[in-house]
Amino acid sequence: MYENRIKIEFESKSENESFARVAVAAFVSQLDPTIEELTDIKTAVSEAVTNSIIHGYENKEGTVIIEASIKGDGVTIIVSDEGRGIDNVEEAMQPLYTSRPDLERSGMGFTVMETFMDNLEVYSNPGKGTKITMKKIFKSLS
Repeated sequence: MYENRIKIEFESKSENESFARVAVAAFVSQLDPTIEELTDIKTAVSEAVTNSIIHGYENKEGTVIIEASIKGDGVTIIVSDEGRGIDNVEEAMQPLYTSRPDLERSGMGFTVMETFMDNLEVYSNPGKGTKITMKKIFKSLS
């Protein structure tokens, strides 16, 4: 079974969010996804990276790491940080919940990721960081 992997590290600056989205999309393009599938991936990655920058590091200096692997007809994408972590993951995953109402955040980041990906897992340790694992199966290849 075909397997390929990448790992990207970058500074937790909002201007790097678009780079992350495009880099993962370019990697996934080897699976010949539909435009809709590619858009789903880009949107989910964008949300995960934005969460790391805004909530994990609270716009302070830090590193965001993206790992992606292709196996068969699917891709697994892991976005992790060593930021402040999430106190209550279950609460944070509720639609419209935001820990930063002062920033007028919609609280839909995890909901968006769940909608566009086939599987979403969130692991977080307060004070140590968060790891978001997303999986997508490409129907065109199944």
